[in-house]
Amino acid sequence: MRKVVSGILICLLTMSVMGAYAQTMKSDHWSTTELLERAKHLKELAAKGEGSASETLEKYPHHYTMLAYREHSGGGEVHQDFADIFFILDGHATVVTGGTLIEAKTTAPGEMRGKSVDGGSRQELKAGDVVHIPAGMPHQTLVADGQTVTYFVVKVEESR
Repeated sequence: MRKVVSGILICLLTMSVMGAYAQTMKSDHWSTTELLERAKHLKELAAKGEGSASETLEKYPHHYTMLAYREHSGGGEVHQDFADIFFILDGHATVVTGGTLIEAKTTAPGEMRGKSVDGGSRQELKAGDVVHIPAGMPHQTLVADGQTVTYFVVKVEESR
């Protein structure tokens, strides 16, 4: 009888914890129009800085979302623990994936930045395009003179 009561108590506790988790979960929705309106602030920041700006929109247990704006090319990067998924909202860019990170420096645990990416493959990006960059893959976003790109980013934690 004690085993049955213990089992019932464990089930009730588990269900109450799951119910509390389900009640605190939420979904998020951003339209392209809303994101582009929000990106106007990033454009101002980029103009005052080094030609790019980004902001974290929301953090979740194993991923987070960002909004990014560029009017200049970025350096090379490698994220050891996070994949990047880019949704191009506006503008044009070229993403270089693979290859070798040049002059790599660790900037944070699991994060490396470099001058550029040598080699790799190039893919032209325009509004409506989506690109997935696995964790550990060198990549670089190139923006041609006179061009800009605005993109929504999902950074997904990948276990290795």
